[in-house]
Amino acid sequence: MVEKKGYFQPGFASTIETVSELGALAEKLTFLIRSKLWVQIVVCMVLGVGIGLLVSPEGAALVSDQTAELITGWLVLPGHLFLALIQMIMLPLVVSSIVLGIAGAEDLTKLRKMGLRIAPYFVATTTVAVLIGVVLATFVEPGQYIDPNMLSAALADTGPVKVSENQEVLTLHDRIVGLIPANPLSAALEESMLQIVVFAILTGVALASITQDRAKPLLDISKSVQELSMKIVSWAMVIAPLAVLGLLAQIIMQVGIDALMGMSVYVGTVLLGLGMLLGFYLTVVLIVAGVSPSTFLSRVREVQLLAFSTSSSAAVMPLSIKTAEEKLGVQSSTADFIVPLGATINMDGTALYQVVAAVFLTQVFGVELSSGELLLLITTTIGASIGSPSTPGVGIVILATILTNIGVPASGIALIIGVDRILDMSRTAINVTGDLTACVVMDKWLPSKPIDREVV
Repeated sequence: MVEKKGYFQPGFASTIETVSELGALAEKLTFLIRSKLWVQIVVCMVLGVGIGLLVSPEGAALVSDQTAELITGWLVLPGHLFLALIQMIMLPLVVSSIVLGIAGAEDLTKLRKMGLRIAPYFVATTTVAVLIGVVLATFVEPGQYIDPNMLSAALADTGPVKVSENQEVLTLHDRIVGLIPANPLSAALEESMLQIVVFAILTGVALASITQDRAKPLLDISKSVQELSMKIVSWAMVIAPLAVLGLLAQIIMQVGIDALMGMSVYVGTVLLGLGMLLGFYLTVVLIVAGVSPSTFLSRVREVQLLAFSTSSSAAVMPLSIKTAEEKLGVQSSTADFIVPLGATINMDGTALYQVVAAVFLTQVFGVELSSGELLLLITTTIGASIGSPSTPGVGIVILATILTNIGVPASGIALIIGVDRILDMSRTAINVTGDLTACVVMDKWLPSKPIDREVV
């Protein structure tokens, strides 16, 4: 990190000298906050939680319910604008990044090896996450701490939960064929990110296979598209702290403290599991790259905080790429390939949450799982988490499909809906940490040949 010593120009310094000591201190504090995105996010997170507790009907209730909804509705506007900007630019950013990561790679031998190793790596880490969740939920048994009266009230208040009535039951053959987007435009309109990723991978491989003079025009276009996308993302990052404040204020106002306290053991079990998974990532980074846990966390904290606040791996993908390259020292070709791919198929935090929630609900409803059914649950969770959309709230939809396979009524989801958003935020932070860990691991396992790289 380069210290911006040239910020205070002579004319600006003379202006500072004319103000009071208090004014000078305020100016320095403002500069400090503006130079550290994570500081802004932390401050706004605290403010968002505080405002949410003050206006929540289940908190201080300083205002009426209608006024509280009006206040949080306006506060959350920057958050909705932020997410809309990111979603607007997500498709061109994903495609251009993966194409450049493959076709623009200096070392194609490394890229081929990385492509063959990254899929087993993602499956392995997801399996570790699911096993952590199963063992923890089985040992703690959070379902035994639920009051039957609270369960009845939750089911009565929420009503039946609909689980995609028109959902088709696809065979393995259909799922494999469905990976190829027969109509890329349709895949883009339906936001089928896994198909889009496959399209981008095939495009990148094809460009790398043809002559350089033929591929150069499309590569130049991809570079321009990626640069354009990053510029728009940088504009969105300006309102990111305000987005964090509004999103958190609205969540806290809607959830309230009672829901969190009533489900505290379940919430604590999920958070403990995510903490153990984070410890696993830190151990991997330490062993493979020799980076200490404190150093790694300090370098990725901005990404984690933004992911926690927005509940979307896709929303922080540009910042993840930038962090991998600039703060973790990962090569551009590796980051451009791994991060978009990871944001689509590497959902370790989501997988852990889903399996804990499933075991929790089996305990609540008294469903006994045999060894075979438990193995089926583990396999289903791993498969369901791969390729799940990287958008807020998708975990609860996937969980509904898993529950139907183990004899738990889908209406049981009503019990955990109240605290799902808080857990959604937490597991998203772990998801993006897993993507950055994968970048570090692949970059160290498969070092490129020494080359002269142009510094932009």
